[in-house]
Formats: sequence, C-alpha cells, structure tokens
Amino acid sequence: MGAYDTEIEGLAAEARAALVREIDADGAWAADPVWREAFARVPRHLFVPYYYVGIRGGYERRWGESPDPEARRRWVRGAYADVPLATRLRDGELLSSSSQPSLMARMLTALRVADGDRVLEVGAGTGYNAALLAHRLGDDGLVTTIDLEPEITESARQHLAAAGHHPAVVTGDGARGVPERAPFDRIIATCALPTVPRAWLAQCRPGARVLTPLATGLLALTVRDAGHAEGRFLSTAAFFVPLRGEGRARPDTVSVAGLPGRARGQEPFHFLLELTRGTLPAEEAYALWEREGMPDRERYGVTVAGGRAWAWLDDPEGPCTWPLS
Repeated sequence: MGAYDTEIEGLAAEARAALVREIDADGAWAADPVWREAFARVPRHLFVPYYYVGIRGGYERRWGESPDPEARRRWVRGAYADVPLATRLRDGELLSSSSQPSLMARMLTALRVADGDRVLEVGAGTGYNAALLAHRLGDDGLVTTIDLEPEITESARQHLAAAGHHPAVVTGDGARGVPERAPFDRIIATCALPTVPRAWLAQCRPGARVLTPLATGLLALTVRDAGHAEGRFLSTAAFFVPLRGEGRARPDTVSVAGLPGRARGQEPFHFLLELTRGTLPAEEAYALWEREGMPDRERYGVTVAGGRAWAWLDDPEGPCTWPLS
C-alpha cells in the first residue's frame, strides 16, 4: 500500500469514527447498541466508489480514483457524511442511492434482528446495508438482498466481496420476494412501495417482522401467517427511491393547492396525503387531519388480511380506514 493509499485509509477511519459518534449522539441505536460495532467496522467508502453531489445546475461526481489527490480526499470524507448519497442517475432521475446512515441505524434497530434470523433486504443498492446485516448475522447464508437492475446487483456483489462479506445477491423484482431463499424471519425494504406485497407474507415465518417505507413513513408489521399481518408506523420520516418493477410507475406529487397555508408546511399532513392517495381527496384529508388533532405517524397503521390491505388511524376496525392502492 502506497503512502497516499495509507492516507486515504487513515482519513476513512477518522471519518467513520466521527460518523459513529454522530449517530451515537442522535440516539439511533440506543435500543440495540450491537449496531454501533457494525457501523464502526464496515467501511462505507468501499460501497460508494463514486457518488453524486447536488450543485447548482446539476450534479458533481465524486470519484475515489480521481487523479486529483484533493478530490479523492473530498470523496472519502463525503462517503462518511450522515447524508444519503446518490449513486446512480439516468436522464436526471435518481435510480439508486446509499441511504442516510443514521436512518439506516434506526431501521436496523427497529428490525429487531436476533441471532440466527434469516433476513431479506429488498433494494440492494450499493450493498452497504447488506454488509451491515452480514456483519451482525455472519456470512452463513442468513442474509439475502435483491434488486431489479443487473448493474446494481453486480456492483453490490463486488462491493460486498471487497469488504469481506458474501450474502446472497439476487437480481429480480423485489415485490415478488425470493421464494427459493425463504422462509424469512425479517424483511427490510430500502425503497418505497405503495402497498405491502402479499408475496412477502407468504415467504415469512409466523411472527416475522417486516419493515418497509410506505407513504413517507416506516411501517413495522408483525406477520401472523401467509395472509395476515398488522403493525404501526414508526415516528421517523423516511423518503426513499420508489421500488422499480413491472407495473410500478413513479407517482405524481399530490397537489395541496387551495388548502389553508399552514397545511402546506406540515410534514405529518403530507404523510396522510400520501397514505390516502387515490382514496381521499386532499380537502377531505385536511379536514380529517384537523378533526383528529393533527395526528403524527405513530397513530397510523396498516392491516393485511383477507386478500386486501388497508391503512387506519388509531384502530384497524375504526371509522378512519383507507384501502391501500
């Protein structure tokens, strides 16, 4: 290893330690500090050999193999910033990213992984999240990650190998799960979905936990059996790249034109708008939100039963329920 490579590795170690301290202060893994060691050991910079930073008029590409030494230093420091990193763009549209590390820590903690659990990750991305799971559970075939794009899965596989981890990396439609690797004790999605795929429940053991972005929140479900699951949203806001696959297009933003001005800046109200998309007009959603005391995410939940899925406020059998698209 040359002097410059040694410098980069030293900068990476310093930046990684600083990131861990920042997540510590945020309290993201207070409920399960075992994740602290995973973030301290898994080198994020190996999973983002290049990424894009938004600048005026577009994006700047940061690259670990840049011929400019200072550019390489900026790359490695930026790789450990507590921010999401755009890793793949197509015609100006974000296809894949490395999620914000503190949000990843909250999600992994909320997944409640135990030794010996079989975990499916939907949305391989760079492979970094799968590496954290593999560090926690070991490389004994317990971790599976899937993504639709062959380019993404191949690069994730290479990044994982460079970091010394070898979970199963599958190319396919994440909404269909990975039946040949089932049954799973945990499923975690790192991409946004409009509903809960029934295939996931069919591939879970009874009592399994599913954590998935939905609307602009994080839904934690407990699976009773192949046809029934129920759970509530966490308090954390979450914005993810939509799951890509057959029949799933990127949705348009819900218009709030004509609503009272204070509704437009209220993120919990926008969460309700996304949750009731296609079933409740914006005006009715706003009236309900005010009437029910401007509820935050934790008061909402989702039930999957009898071949259908619906969202609810406070009570799955109460008056405020909406079918999921």
